[in-house]
Amino acid sequence: MDVSKTKIVYDPLYGFIHLTNLEWEIIHTPFYQRLRWIKQLGFTLYTFPGAEHSRFGHSIGVMFNAHKILQRLGKGVPESDLFSDKIESPQKAFHQSIRLAALLHDLGTFMFSHTTEMAYIRYGETTHDKNGKGHPDDHEHLGSYIIKNTDYPRGITYILKKYRIDPQKISNLVKGIDPSILANQILHSEVDCDRMDYLLRDAHYSGIKYGTYDRDYLLHHFRVANINGHDVVAIGHNALHAVEDFLMARFAWYSQVIRSARGARFDAIAEEICFYMLEKGKIYTYSQLMDMISNDPDQFYTFNDQYFLQQVHLNYTNGFFDKNPRIKDLAHSLLFEKAPRTVKCEEFKQRILNQDEDHVLDKILKRAEDKIKEIKEILRKKGTEQDWIVEDIPTKHIIFVKSRRKLVKGKTSENLLLERDPVKILMDNGDVRLLADIENSIISGLQNKFNFVPNVYCSDSAYELLKSEGIIS
Repeated sequence: MDVSKTKIVYDPLYGFIHLTNLEWEIIHTPFYQRLRWIKQLGFTLYTFPGAEHSRFGHSIGVMFNAHKILQRLGKGVPESDLFSDKIESPQKAFHQSIRLAALLHDLGTFMFSHTTEMAYIRYGETTHDKNGKGHPDDHEHLGSYIIKNTDYPRGITYILKKYRIDPQKISNLVKGIDPSILANQILHSEVDCDRMDYLLRDAHYSGIKYGTYDRDYLLHHFRVANINGHDVVAIGHNALHAVEDFLMARFAWYSQVIRSARGARFDAIAEEICFYMLEKGKIYTYSQLMDMISNDPDQFYTFNDQYFLQQVHLNYTNGFFDKNPRIKDLAHSLLFEKAPRTVKCEEFKQRILNQDEDHVLDKILKRAEDKIKEIKEILRKKGTEQDWIVEDIPTKHIIFVKSRRKLVKGKTSENLLLERDPVKILMDNGDVRLLADIENSIISGLQNKFNFVPNVYCSDSAYELLKSEGIIS
């Protein structure tokens, strides 16, 4: 087969990316086209105007990286076989399934990506209902629902079955629970196809170089190692510092861009507004989204950034938000890029902490929570309805790698080398070791560190009041 005649898209990072007929059908469904209208970095574009890129391009880039990893590991089939609808084999099915899981990993993404997702998780409509499965109302489970519950023309399930692909298999891969450790590592690990794409893509579009690393050098050193009869992904020891560079780039990116007060403020405001609209029935609920997925893909297509901004603007202009002056002021800030002030005090300082010292984090969190209560009490007693705060205390922390103690505590197998997430290094003598255990690795000295970045924002009037009360110096 002449691969040059296959379906292609042109990517600004990788150039031409070839797609199978199956993949081409999938990206032209309402479910996948919806991703064009969801910004990869939420409201980070208010800080970095170039960050207008979407989940659509990112997901195709993730698929391409998964493809290149498979090729490098010797687990891929020739492209002439991959792009032919006439050739079938277990090896091709494995290759195609990995590509599909990478392509579909963000299918359930919420409006402005993770920005509004946290509001849905907090609201937890289906998490604890009598018919729920107890899992969070997040993008991963929504994407899995799309993969398994759209068995009609233009549906993802329908297309997968048409090409004799098991939707449950793809769902398991997307969740990282496939029987193949190697497959799960490609898609979900400390150096995976998702992170390999978004670090470069986000750096490219934002103009910030924190996320850059040597992708080609890193890819060249991907290896297959065998641990107790299981194939796992390892990185050749010669690329030790390339791996460290990758992990440090990610640490810096989240610290300086995603979680910085300047980068996160409008996302925190959007989450607060979204949660309020969920409470008041002014925006699609999780169960409504599931119903659309099952019955009305064209309606689900509208669950995108434009829908969120339209609902915020509508409720801002029609007077509904007048019932809650705080939310109306937040909506004004979000719609017109009126930045809130950052509350800076000892309790909200950014800190490098130890993953293994939970008691230290608990004390810091308690002090932060007590300070927030103190601020709220001051605003209640001496402020007006225009004096508000938005708290943004992280539930996930910025790490280089998961510490050995955390790995041991959460392990699912007897051998840590069979755990999905941690980076494995293939030594020159054939031994496989965890990156965090290698003596000449910088990460071995940083493996238990994480960056705790709390943020608290407030209105201008609240800032002046807190300043006069000595809360802010």
